[in-house]
Amino acid sequence: MPEKNSACSFRTSIGGQALIEGILMRGPKKQAIVCRTKEGLVEKTEELKFVKDKYPILGLPFIRGCATFLDSMVKGMQALTYSAELVPIEEQGEPDKIDQWIEKHFTAEKAQKLIIGVAVVLGIALSLLLFIFLPALIVGLIKPLTQTYIVRNLSEGFIRVLILLGYMWLCTRVSDVKRLFSYHGAEHKTIFCYEHGKALTVENVRSESRFHPRCGTSFLLVVIVVSILVNALVRVDNSFVRMGCHLLLLPVVVGISYEINRWCGAHDNLLSKILSAPGKWLQRMTTNEPDDSMIECAIRAMELVIPEEKGSDAWGN
Repeated sequence: MPEKNSACSFRTSIGGQALIEGILMRGPKKQAIVCRTKEGLVEKTEELKFVKDKYPILGLPFIRGCATFLDSMVKGMQALTYSAELVPIEEQGEPDKIDQWIEKHFTAEKAQKLIIGVAVVLGIALSLLLFIFLPALIVGLIKPLTQTYIVRNLSEGFIRVLILLGYMWLCTRVSDVKRLFSYHGAEHKTIFCYEHGKALTVENVRSESRFHPRCGTSFLLVVIVVSILVNALVRVDNSFVRMGCHLLLLPVVVGISYEINRWCGAHDNLLSKILSAPGKWLQRMTTNEPDDSMIECAIRAMELVIPEEKGSDAWGN
C-alpha cells in the first residue's frame, strides 16, 4: 500500500501510546487516557510532572534521553495497567503468582505501585537479556565471528535486529496485540491530522498515514544502530566482560539515540528522511488500520491534551 503524503509544516510534541481498548496521549502540560468500554468512553486526565523540573540537570542534552525513557516507561505502564482494569472481570485472566503475593501483603494502592515497579524492572531485564546478553553470548560461541572486533560487533548488531524483527512478528500473530496495533495506527493518524491543521473528525483522521516518523518504534531501531557504533569502542574478547561493558555504555547509547530522534522530528530533509525510514518500515508491523471507534478514542484523547496556547506544543519547545 503506497504511503500517503505525510509532510506537514507544524510538528507537535504531543505523543501517544496504544492501550488495551484505548489511547494515551501526552501533551506538554497533561496527559489523557481514553478507553472504550461497554458503557462508552472512559476518560482520565492528569497534570504532568516532569523530573527535569525538579532536577534541571536531567533536562540537558544527552542526559535527558535516559530520564525521558524511564519516565515514559513508568507512565506508560501505569496507563496500561489502568486500561487493563477497565476490562470486564470475566474477560480478565488470573493474576500471576507474583501479583497475587503482592496483593496479599500490601494495601491496594501500594500493591498497584509495586506491581507496576516489578513490571518495569522485568521489562528492562528482558530487554537487556534479549538485546545485550543474548547477542554477545551467541556470537561468542561462533568462533569465525570473533576473529576481529569489527566482525564481532557487526554480528552482534545483526542478531539484535533479527531478535527485534522476530519479536515484532510474533506479536502480530496474537489477536489482542493486533487490536493494540490498530489503536497504535489510530494514534499516529490523529497526530498527523492535527499537524496538518485539519478538523479532528473521523473522516479526516481516517485519510491520514499510519506511519509517523516520530514513533517509539523508530527509536528502537536507532538504539540498535547507535549501539553498533558505540560498542565498537569495546575491544575485549571475553563475552561476559563484553556484556558488562555494553551494559555500562547503555546510557550513552540511549542518550545519543534520543538526540537523533529529536533532531529527526524537528527536520524534514534528506538526512532526516533516511534516518526515519527504517522505523517507518517497521511500523508496517507495529501499526494496523484502525476502525472508526478506535479513531474516536484517539481524537478524544488528543482533544484533552491540546494546549490552550496555540503552538506551545511545537516540537522542540
